[in-house]
Amino acid sequence: MANPQTQTADLPEVIATDVAEQGVAVTIDDGEAGKHLEPSLLGLEPYQWVAIAMAVLLLIAFFGAKVHKIIAGGLDNKIKAIRDNLEEAKQLRAEAEKLREEYAAKVSGAEKDAEAMLDNARREADGIVAKAKDDTAAMIARRERMAQDKIAAAERQALAELRAKAADASTAAAAKLIAKNHDAAADRALADEVIGKL
Repeated sequence: MANPQTQTADLPEVIATDVAEQGVAVTIDDGEAGKHLEPSLLGLEPYQWVAIAMAVLLLIAFFGAKVHKIIAGGLDNKIKAIRDNLEEAKQLRAEAEKLREEYAAKVSGAEKDAEAMLDNARREADGIVAKAKDDTAAMIARRERMAQDKIAAAERQALAELRAKAADASTAAAAKLIAKNHDAAADRALADEVIGKL
């Protein structure tokens, strides 16, 4: 193991002064004239870091352009899908508007048809009522005529029966009168007269 004092002996000695704190550069001569320390990080020199940075920048530029194209292509695809969806939504909206107009026309037509049917039903009902009134009046007139005819027939029959009874009664009365007033000699004279006319 190395002695810590020997390790510090190889390094240049730095003395902090008021001048150093004020930002003035102080150079320490460690005995080797012209040698100056280069900064290094992780064992790589500055030119190596510059080469690595350039390689990374070129890789980013190369792959970044492809990534940019991929991202742009993805965004373009998204935009196209959104436009397609918007176009489809416009078409669906147009179809919905068309269907709404058709149904509005159908509803309007149905209302007009209903009004026409109602008017037609009213006219038919009025016609049926008028026909029923006419039929009722005609039926009443027929029944009155039938009743009058029956009454007239009954009167005729009663008159005929009355005449028949009157004829029977007059015939019976005449027979009685004739039997009472005519004798056998009058009958013979009447019979001779009738035979003579034949």
